[in-house]
Amino acid sequence: MAPQIQRARAALRAIHRMDALMRASRGDVEDPRPSDAMDDAQADLDTPLLESVTPEEAVAADVRTARPSTSTTRKPSFRAAVQDIQVARQHLNRAGSTSLAELTDEEKRAKVLGMFSSISNSSAWRTGTGTGLMKEQITDDHQGGPGWFSFKTDASAIYSLVMSSWLNILLVTAPLGILAHFLHWSPVAVFLLNFAALIPLALLLGEVTEDLAVRFGSTIGGLLNATFGNVVELILSIAALTKGLYVVIAASLIGSILSNLLLVLGCCFLLGGAKHKHQTFNTMLNKACCSLLLLACIGLVIPTAAKRFFPVHGGNDIVPAVNPEMTEHAVANMSHATALILGFVYCCYLFFQLKTHADELAEGGGDEAPALSLFGALAMLTCITLVVATNSEFLTGAIEAVSKSSGLNETFLGLIVLPIAGNACEHITAVFVAMKDKMDLAIGVALGSSIQIAIFVIPFMVIVAWILGLPFYLDFEPFATMVLTLAVIHAFFVSSDGNSNWLLGVLLVATYTLVALLYLFLK
Repeated sequence: MAPQIQRARAALRAIHRMDALMRASRGDVEDPRPSDAMDDAQADLDTPLLESVTPEEAVAADVRTARPSTSTTRKPSFRAAVQDIQVARQHLNRAGSTSLAELTDEEKRAKVLGMFSSISNSSAWRTGTGTGLMKEQITDDHQGGPGWFSFKTDASAIYSLVMSSWLNILLVTAPLGILAHFLHWSPVAVFLLNFAALIPLALLLGEVTEDLAVRFGSTIGGLLNATFGNVVELILSIAALTKGLYVVIAASLIGSILSNLLLVLGCCFLLGGAKHKHQTFNTMLNKACCSLLLLACIGLVIPTAAKRFFPVHGGNDIVPAVNPEMTEHAVANMSHATALILGFVYCCYLFFQLKTHADELAEGGGDEAPALSLFGALAMLTCITLVVATNSEFLTGAIEAVSKSSGLNETFLGLIVLPIAGNACEHITAVFVAMKDKMDLAIGVALGSSIQIAIFVIPFMVIVAWILGLPFYLDFEPFATMVLTLAVIHAFFVSSDGNSNWLLGVLLVATYTLVALLYLFLK
């Protein structure tokens, strides 16, 4: 009989043993000696079963015969079982492609079992985070992932992405929100449907951007993440800018920073500390981020103070300004200059993060290949961005009517409600990785998003308004600016020593709750 058929039948025995091992590990059946089952299955996958397999095939199949054992008794591993099943499935597929007619019915059914086992290898279901494309590991048979275009690969990857998170159930609200606008439903319905649609769209946008980042490498990938990481907030702000909702823009941008600094960081400390009691992280990133945020606060305080206090008639005493035209002209000039300076600082921050200190800030991780083809990723990125722009347009159009009908002020809607839609993906990601004791990554997500808003999105919006001739400046509401400055100082003090616990998380969440209640009761 052909060697391929011998390997296939031996692989079938390995599949059955691995299946029994997995059921025993879940408690479905009793297996008094799981290590023996693992050894027996390994024996079927070792020589002489693989005597005709090339060294490259052995490396790609992850044969573990050469790995030294660190203990006398080998413990059963679900991950190792899945890997062995995948190795066996490779032999079955190879045998089926060469001489399928010679396989028995039992061997053909083994293919179905092998395909079913591949479902359990999904990172989303295995880790419980419910997020993420299944990036393929780079092997000799699959270098660099799919190429320019691959319809079958893209369809499979998109299906995996959509099915990977329970949040994607809310995708049905995207067409409903558009339909509600054109059918003239109530403003509250239009607002809620389009608001709910932005949550899964932000998640999908982040995953597709990450897939492109894997393809293009660390530098270009970092720039892609920096550009598209806050595209939802950018589109929301531009939509509000065209409608003259300057108060909503300022409130939503400050609210995004506050939610990341207080709510997200607080939840990371609270839930991570509740599970691990004591956690540590790199203080260099924390200090750099808080310093950048404090610079942004200074950039907001100066124009805000200049609008209300300005030297009159060239005197030295600072008194309330009596010349509105002079004040607005000065505020406009200061806002434009501040926006340009903050933009330059942001470029320096990217250079610091991606080049000069990339090794110190690296998050680690294995070699991965993109799950989507280049055309598929770009097409999906374009489509999602267009849908986000449409839903954002209808959402901002309903804010005024919702504020009047519900009694909620526009500042509360912008400061507290809108940031939830734009930051939902980052909120979930940061909390999950904190519970896995990866605090550097969790803090990087929370503070990194705050920096994107503070020294990229806000200056960008000021420059866009400057180009369009619209009066949107950095003279934000004084109390909100003060709260933001205090929040930055508070976040720095609770995380300055590189240690966190659940009590620090309670302090940050309580601070955010106080701010939310204040604006909730404000008419």
